[in-house]
Amino acid sequence: MMAREQHLVLTREPAAAGPRPAAGRRAYAWLRRRRRWLVPLLAALLLAQMAAAMVTTAVQQTPTIDEPVYVATATDYLHEHRIRYNPEHPPLGKLLIAAGVAVAGPHYDPAYTGTQGDVGRHLLYESGNDPWRVMLWARLPVIVLTLLFGLVAFAFASELTGAAGGLVALALYALSPDLIAHGSLATLDMPMAGFVLTSAWLVWRARRRPALYLPLAGAALGAALATKMSALPAVPVLMALAALSVLASPAHRPEAGAPSTAAPGKDVRGERDAHPAGARPRNPLSLPARAALRTALSAYDALSAALSALAGPPEARRRKTLRALAGAVVVGLVAVAVVWAAYLAVDPRLRFSPAEPVPALHGLRGRLVDLLPLPGAYRAGMRVQFALEAYPWQGYLFGHLYTGSLWYYLPAALLVKTPLGLLVLGAAGAVAVVAARRLRPASPYLLLPPGVLLAAAMTGSRDFGTRYALFVPVFLAVAAACVPRPGRRWTAVATAALVLFTAVSSLRTFPYYLPYSNEAFGGPARTHRLLHDSNVDWGQDLGRLADRLRQRYPGERVWLVYKGSGVPSYYGIRAADPRGVPPERVHGLLVVSDSALAKARGRLAELVAGSRPAGDVGHSISLFRR
Repeated sequence: MMAREQHLVLTREPAAAGPRPAAGRRAYAWLRRRRRWLVPLLAALLLAQMAAAMVTTAVQQTPTIDEPVYVATATDYLHEHRIRYNPEHPPLGKLLIAAGVAVAGPHYDPAYTGTQGDVGRHLLYESGNDPWRVMLWARLPVIVLTLLFGLVAFAFASELTGAAGGLVALALYALSPDLIAHGSLATLDMPMAGFVLTSAWLVWRARRRPALYLPLAGAALGAALATKMSALPAVPVLMALAALSVLASPAHRPEAGAPSTAAPGKDVRGERDAHPAGARPRNPLSLPARAALRTALSAYDALSAALSALAGPPEARRRKTLRALAGAVVVGLVAVAVVWAAYLAVDPRLRFSPAEPVPALHGLRGRLVDLLPLPGAYRAGMRVQFALEAYPWQGYLFGHLYTGSLWYYLPAALLVKTPLGLLVLGAAGAVAVVAARRLRPASPYLLLPPGVLLAAAMTGSRDFGTRYALFVPVFLAVAAACVPRPGRRWTAVATAALVLFTAVSSLRTFPYYLPYSNEAFGGPARTHRLLHDSNVDWGQDLGRLADRLRQRYPGERVWLVYKGSGVPSYYGIRAADPRGVPPERVHGLLVVSDSALAKARGRLAELVAGSRPAGDVGHSISLFRR
């Protein structure tokens, strides 16, 4: 009995009693009898469809802009065991990619000199390797890792709401076009988001057994830090949650029979159960006011639980405080150790010989970077990142080209790129996890990590895509599991309908997941009118373009403006750049990457204006006739 009380979220509210129709009783009994194998079967089917979608995408897509850099760096790790290329990203994600590269066994010339982009193109296109084979094997480790993170989402949601909630979370995760798109690439965004989710889940589990789960949570957090530096804002959040978990663990909970923090006369299951059906008083507060009140109550409950755990004589309070601080320190120390281990795995001597100059970083930021207890190559990579942040990048949002960044870019892009079913269920789940008393203890673990990471990402200067915020749909999928409420059958029906709608939306965009946008914004065919870069066109469709030209336009004059890391001539594309000749000489087929089209000004804009549309390739490359 006490074990059930120790984890409030695992306590299920009894469903409302009432007669079931005979057919409903038989169906319910059939499901109950087969629940043991039905849930694993459905989970396996969801992961299988995600795996099929990612592998199909990985096979059909040519290298995106960032992938050759990561693959070449991973190959250099394998052959030379040194930190030389791409210091702005730590090595763990590239070590995972290296596991696939090792199977592909590409020929590598360590004597070749050039920038990291040059080395990537040389490896794939100028060294006698098959880029299709190398890229597939490089992508497979990320695909496997993405599937494993789906299991984490399932486990996290199952602990909060049961197996049905776990299946809801897994379905939304496995059907998310953004997660499929980036999970099928040899890039670092999806691994970082998954490691953060894993750390949050393990910190949550530490409420029961801190000694077991806090070191594991620290390892997952360290893996996120050793994959991308953008995970750094999650460190203080997860350390604070680790301290909260220690205080909420059985050793620190008030004894049974201690006064409850609930208001007198209130049922701990919430206001709904405190009044008979049809007798609930009308709430005079507006919806925003109620949402703000529930958020405040959630914070109050967390603070009350922490203060209750700290209650007692001064000596006991001191011990509890020290244990909570020790839990936070354990998470931080293990995370730092994992980062060091990643660099040591590349080169036990920790040599750092960057191929390109590392910019200097002065002022307070430079001093803070120097104080970090991390390898010198990591700190050098942070200097590179700060220099990149200072560059005046161009952005594109809702048809508007601008220089600099917009603070609301990522929320706006997420509204476009996230399926409507996931948006609705994720938002409703975020409200439910705060409003429902039985779920409220989980609210800081579900909402704070993605909230803080998103706030930090919104201050960045590179408005290049939702890949900088993939943790948002990942955590939204888990939050969505909190929508179905026991005793309120309509919530389960609505959830099932929205999951089905998400499935249809995802299947309709197959296999063009990268340019996906939801139905409210016109679908994948219109995404290029709203967003650019990795939201739409990241150079992934060069191979498809070659097939289209060979099948439909053999022998025609082709003019190409391509944005990407691929080499068109390797795929048999014979084309010239139309920007280098007078407009009157440009006749035939004009092919323009949609990222270049979004920024079209001057000569290119004039050429496009004087042409007529002739279709597109993969919703990322536009064709025109002149």
